[in-house]
Amino acid sequence: MEKENKTKHYEEYFHNDLYHYLLSLALIDSHFPEAPDIEDCWAKIGESYMPDAMREFNKYPTVALGWIMYVGMAVAEYWDQDLELYSKVPDLYKYLRDRNGYDNMDTYISEKVLLLDEHGVNDLRRIIGECASRTYNSLLHSGAEPGSADAFYAFIAALHEMYIMGSAIQLKRMGYHMTKLQ
Repeated sequence: MEKENKTKHYEEYFHNDLYHYLLSLALIDSHFPEAPDIEDCWAKIGESYMPDAMREFNKYPTVALGWIMYVGMAVAEYWDQDLELYSKVPDLYKYLRDRNGYDNMDTYISEKVLLLDEHGVNDLRRIIGECASRTYNSLLHSGAEPGSADAFYAFIAALHEMYIMGSAIQLKRMGYHMTKLQ
């Protein structure tokens, strides 16, 4: 139970910063999307992504954080296209990563999954880079002792929020506008 409470605390911490930043750019709607199909993919994707993220984090922390945001966007795109088809892929993260390798996953997702032109790729790279930098800064100031269990929970929470924010951006890009039902 303690792990769940700490992870939830950190998720709220990262969510608030990213939510306000992306909302200020009109990249997400004020009513945050509820997309259970996309959320349901997280456990498997997060577990599969973790070894790569941990390996990259020490030298390239913003890459480790940013690439999962691209993955969230790709999953939202696949959800819109045909999630039933893509749910048959045994490991969506590895499917995306192995197209062009980990280092080029951002380009592959931007160009081949999201079908962005050069301008769109550059805009997205700038936005995700800023989100990753903000989240890394938040991790550094989270109060979690480096190498501790708390730091691990914070890292998982940061990855999850980056994934969710990526999916929210893509849902809005595809025309899904979230409003409260009355």
